[in-house]
Amino acid sequence: MIEQDVFINTKYGRQPGYAACPGDPGTYPGIIVYMDAPGFRDELKVQARRIAKHGYFCLVPDLYYRLGTLRFDVPRRNDAMSGVIRAAMLSLTNASVAEDTAGMIAWLDGQDKAKSGPVGCVGHCMSGPFAMTAAARYSRMQAAAALYGVSMVTDQPDSPHKLAGEIKGELYIGFAEHDPSVPPTVLPALDEALKTAGTRYRMETYDNAHHGFCFANRPDYDPVAAERCWDTLFDLWDRNLK
Repeated sequence: MIEQDVFINTKYGRQPGYAACPGDPGTYPGIIVYMDAPGFRDELKVQARRIAKHGYFCLVPDLYYRLGTLRFDVPRRNDAMSGVIRAAMLSLTNASVAEDTAGMIAWLDGQDKAKSGPVGCVGHCMSGPFAMTAAARYSRMQAAAALYGVSMVTDQPDSPHKLAGEIKGELYIGFAEHDPSVPPTVLPALDEALKTAGTRYRMETYDNAHHGFCFANRPDYDPVAAERCWDTLFDLWDRNLK
């Protein structure tokens, strides 16, 4: 495997990131992993390596780069750290991350081992809306996944559910059964918007799972649900990108 710390040129400046891809000869479809609220960290690099081992060129950008270098010691998270994480999360917008995504795709295009053509992405928690927005804004984003995304349905003009008609690729949306961050009205409203738009999508709820169930270092990690989710992601990407 080839892995390295990288810098992505965006309209704002240089965005740090991490990339991993197979070391075997050939080119591999690009996958962007949009980080969740705790930010850029080794846990995301572990996920990137797993994606790379499945035959992809995975890029994990640091979405907080406009704020400088933020690194959170998540296992020691307390109320003070949570306050800083929340402030950092609120500094991001769908528009700013969508703008940065242009730089991410261009960076992938400049890599010898990245396959040209369609790309995929996944976003957890705060990045669920970013993944769906990227799928709407970039026709090359042919396989996007949003996992227990927050703010997927809002009254704002850039609400992800209002972009359903602009999505050209396939979308996967997974929610946890127990998630105080996702009001009960979100799922039916999002489902209706996607159906009305004729979007190619699949949406499901993971029974008994809690918000954050995909991350092995979280108290709410659910290995059964997480592995089923991984199988679904690779099926989505394999069908649309390989």
